[in-house]
Amino acid sequence: QVHVAESGGGLVQPGGSLRLSCAASGSIFIVNVMGWYRQTPVNERELVASIWDGSTNYGDSVKGRFTISRDNSKKTAYLQMNSLKPEDGAVYYCKYQGVESGTFSPFDTWGQGTQVTVSS
Repeated sequence: QVHVAESGGGLVQPGGSLRLSCAASGSIFIVNVMGWYRQTPVNERELVASIWDGSTNYGDSVKGRFTISRDNSKKTAYLQMNSLKPEDGAVYYCKYQGVESGTFSPFDTWGQGTQVTVSS
């Protein structure tokens, strides 16, 4: 089994920054895609950013403010969030897609989420 866990959420003032981390554990052969999503009580879960093979993709609302990166040796993804706005407040989830070791079965695993609140 593969597990992923987010960390780094919290309360930040508008204009501030936060860095989220997502670490994976378990029987992992390779992680192909690491992604960050967010969801509020009134909005559907939306893609924030994703990274694969050195390429990245961002949601329109975060382009130029958020940066996704990954450390393959640590099986960890990061989301640097700058110039935060109140509307960025949400539960942030990471999602990993890859291949398990041993069985070489594909996996598609979500974390439990971390709360980000942007408020003065």
